[in-house]
Amino acid sequence: MKLLKCLWIVVLCLCLCGCDLLSRGSHIYVGEHQNPSTGSGNQNVNARNYQQLYKALVNMVEKGEDQKIIFVKQYDKQQLDADLQQAVATICAENPIAAYAVKEIQCTVGTVSGEDAVSVQVLYMRDQTQIHQIVSVKDNQAAQEIIYQSLNACETGLVLYIAEYASIDFSQMVKDHALAYPEYVMEQPQVSVNIYPETGESRVVELKFTYETNRDLLKNMQNQVSPVFRSAVLYVSGDAAEEEKFSQLYSFLMERYDYTITTSITPAYSLLRHGMGDCRAFAMVYAAMCRQAGLECLVVSGNRAGENWYWNIVNMDGAYYHVDLLSTGDGGVFLGHNDEQMQAEGYLWNFEAYPSCQPSVPDDPNPEPFPGQEDLEKEN
Repeated sequence: MKLLKCLWIVVLCLCLCGCDLLSRGSHIYVGEHQNPSTGSGNQNVNARNYQQLYKALVNMVEKGEDQKIIFVKQYDKQQLDADLQQAVATICAENPIAAYAVKEIQCTVGTVSGEDAVSVQVLYMRDQTQIHQIVSVKDNQAAQEIIYQSLNACETGLVLYIAEYASIDFSQMVKDHALAYPEYVMEQPQVSVNIYPETGESRVVELKFTYETNRDLLKNMQNQVSPVFRSAVLYVSGDAAEEEKFSQLYSFLMERYDYTITTSITPAYSLLRHGMGDCRAFAMVYAAMCRQAGLECLVVSGNRAGENWYWNIVNMDGAYYHVDLLSTGDGGVFLGHNDEQMQAEGYLWNFEAYPSCQPSVPDDPNPEPFPGQEDLEKEN
């Protein structure tokens, strides 16, 4: 009698719950991560075949939903379990959002209110906020612009969904931007990159930027160097020849301090606010000032007398010249050198990576022969 009474109570509780989900033992656990999200399932859906089932599960993951009922009244019941296994495995292996965010997907097949259904629970390692903060872009070029914006804003990282992903060195991308835009990137961060999944046309890329300087201080440094860059542009005469403009910017930068040659993690700030910098700081700041003044100026990474060294290549009226701000002429005169002169002075660099800097062609159609020219022509 007591046993019958207990069974009756169980049946009554099920009725009051409005749910008679009776499992057929089809639990599917997939994934590797940690914490469930706080999201909850929204409107329940129907699935008649594998494509609809797969789409319903993908929508859950990409919206950050953690619970949902999928009704399968018209589904082939003999095929359902196998399709669930395949769909879950495929999503967790190939879907970028799932690879990034999902710990585990659990599916229980049974009935709900008398209808065949699958109860789905998704456990996440990321919360809904993290999932919704993923920035979707078309390709690497669009991703690059978002990364640059993040670096300029001194952010500590971002997560991108790249629809047409191609292999790229994100750490080098950050390094190149920091070198080219010292007016924004006060400190080149350490970069960690995680890509989900390891293969596939579309990927989620998680970037983390680690700085030694806190963000508020970096933003304050930006605000302090911005007026200096603006002043440099105003220092240039608008109607002057390009050579004169390069020389004016050279004077503006080199005459500000009695510089101390030292390395800093905040090169532009240390150079422009405290007069402390190394060859890299001088080259990158000078190139940024030239760019803002409408002049073409590149930063060259190479070697001088066996030491890693940075300098510039400038374009003056269509001809390229080397300029090392820390190795100018006597009295600090602004000078440009060609490739041969630089090599003679012990400079080495990747010649294919930068424009060729050749000697200027003389205006005289019959120039005087250089020393040894006649002997060289006889030998040939």
